[in-house]
Amino acid sequence: MKESDEFNGKWQAWLSANDRGWRLVVGFVCVLCLALFLHFREVRLEVLQLNGIAPRYTVAQVDFEFPDYEATIILKQEATKDVGAVFQIDDKQIRDVRYELENVLIHNQNWRKAALSSTFEEMYKAADELETLLIEARFTDARTLQKIRELNLADSSYYEYVPQQIEQPLLLPADFWARSSEQLSLEHTFRKEAVDYVIRAFQEKKWLLLQDFALERSLRSQVSHTVPEKITTVRAGTRIIDYGERVTSRHLTQMQALKQAISESRKIWDPLTITASLLLSLIFIAISALYFRISQPAFIRSLQQISLFVCIVLLTLLFAKLTEYGLLKSSSSMIEAIRYPIVAPFATILICILLSPRTALFAATFLSIILSVSLAVDHSRFLILNLVTSIVVIIATRSLRKRKEVFSVCMKSWLSAIPVLYAYTLSEGRFGSYSLFTDIGSAFVFLFATSVIVVGLLPALELVFGVLTDMTLMEYMDPNNELLRRLAFEIPGTYQHCLVLGNLAESCAQSIGANGLLCRVATLYHDIGKINNPQFYTENQQNAVNIHQLLTPVESAQVIISHVSDGVILAKQHRLPQAFIDIIQEHHGTTLVYYFYRKQLDLKGGRVDEVDESLFRYPGPKPRSKESAIVMICDSIEAASRSLEEISEPIVTEMIDRLVSEKADDGQFDDCRLTFEELGKVKRTLVKALLLTHHVRVKYPKKEKA
Repeated sequence: MKESDEFNGKWQAWLSANDRGWRLVVGFVCVLCLALFLHFREVRLEVLQLNGIAPRYTVAQVDFEFPDYEATIILKQEATKDVGAVFQIDDKQIRDVRYELENVLIHNQNWRKAALSSTFEEMYKAADELETLLIEARFTDARTLQKIRELNLADSSYYEYVPQQIEQPLLLPADFWARSSEQLSLEHTFRKEAVDYVIRAFQEKKWLLLQDFALERSLRSQVSHTVPEKITTVRAGTRIIDYGERVTSRHLTQMQALKQAISESRKIWDPLTITASLLLSLIFIAISALYFRISQPAFIRSLQQISLFVCIVLLTLLFAKLTEYGLLKSSSSMIEAIRYPIVAPFATILICILLSPRTALFAATFLSIILSVSLAVDHSRFLILNLVTSIVVIIATRSLRKRKEVFSVCMKSWLSAIPVLYAYTLSEGRFGSYSLFTDIGSAFVFLFATSVIVVGLLPALELVFGVLTDMTLMEYMDPNNELLRRLAFEIPGTYQHCLVLGNLAESCAQSIGANGLLCRVATLYHDIGKINNPQFYTENQQNAVNIHQLLTPVESAQVIISHVSDGVILAKQHRLPQAFIDIIQEHHGTTLVYYFYRKQLDLKGGRVDEVDESLFRYPGPKPRSKESAIVMICDSIEAASRSLEEISEPIVTEMIDRLVSEKADDGQFDDCRLTFEELGKVKRTLVKALLLTHHVRVKYPKKEKA
């Protein structure tokens, strides 16, 4: 835990150093990442939908080749026509004849006279082999046999024979039986007399031939696979699709091949192409830096804000590139229906919350332009849709105080996208379409995903870059916070002082455009150091005894001053934001604890040289922000106003002018960039607020008993 706090402290110190060299490094990283994003961009072509109507004609920009599936199918169909009918002998008839022959061999011994040298076993095996040959035998035409040989398939069981009719049994040709006899003699050691006897037994029969459809399909499939894919060449300038033509799969294949050819023609690894991308990126970043230097000089000088801005921009570019990759590589029809991804509001809402609406407006414009020219989308429509939704996000985010309100902001942005999408549909000459509903649905998905990611990412960005958002401030206002509970129960007087001071500080900050909510919340914690010694502070003394009567002025002053250092220690222990710690340290600046200083001076007989003034001054530092200065002013004036016996505008005005002048003469406002005009507004706000707070009420008479 200690190491983590130490690292976080060093990191925040590095961010707040605002070193120019590191700012240049951050800028260089941004240039490099933007150059990569611009360089590896996808090709944008007309988005066509299968079976849809082409909205305009498309012409090939470069020469390209594409796999012509339709032509390939035609070639395969022609090739498969070479495969004719294939016939086989009825298996059942073969087995029946084989059974008859077996009965003859067993019951009729005349076969022994025809085959004197053959044994029963030899005759039986010869019958088995012939049965197998007949079952495997196939009859077809010469063209089919040629295709079988071209496919390098075994053709020993195929015979060139096509029956005239297959409805009735017929005698098979003699050359078939001669070839079968030859196969039996060559492949097996059967005597010729045995083979002849068995062949005659089968040859005398008429056979029923059946068409083998399964084998025909298999042969046609194998022939189809041997046909090479047809590659068609399209020359540059050739019209791919005409206006109003129905889109087919052939058109889509051509568009994909054209896109691939254009990508290859870009030569992304060519040094000149790489240089061009770097130069474009450098121009974009240089123009942006010049804009911020002129319009927001404080932003361009802050390493913290620049780093946060660049981080959000790079996250948005990554989000956009991943979205594009998913849309282009996915084969899902639902993904293909997403024509206008909404990406820019992601950065807009983060920058608006973490930095400022003005910076968010620039980021929305910058990113919408960059993304529209770099992503494979409809440039003009994507630009308008993302810009409109981003501006609505900026408008809706200005009053954001709770994290769950991010969802309502994105919902408003989605509602603003609907009329834009409907306008696109009307521009196409239609009152409604299926694509309109898919566009509205995809817009909802993108903005809902944006809200989820933003809510999850905000705490991490706040922690890493030390940014305090209004949502976090509202969370610190929760009365159930441990420190606030201790304030309320242990030192209620100080807690009431903090509540009143918070209202005053918020009003004053809002009058000059400072962060009023920060002033309101930080004042709740600015005196937490008093928890250690509550009885030493007037607002917490419940009885008439003042403990300072028992101490010397120096001791009293040191106890009073210690609530600042004690508060810083408590704030760090409870991991309060650095902005709160700064206000705890700075709300007294280096002012003098004048009451006890004067008391010590009286003890020394008014001899100034015998009193060490440094013992009665707060350690500081002086206020370094407008918010710290406002809390300092309001703290001293709220305490002083309690001692006023009479409340009127002249008296309050004189008191405020005197106290503010004393602090200004003491140099307490030298480091906070608070102008005289702003001081005047703060004083007028305080006068009005104190008069309303301490207004005189009518004294009600006591109710007399009847």
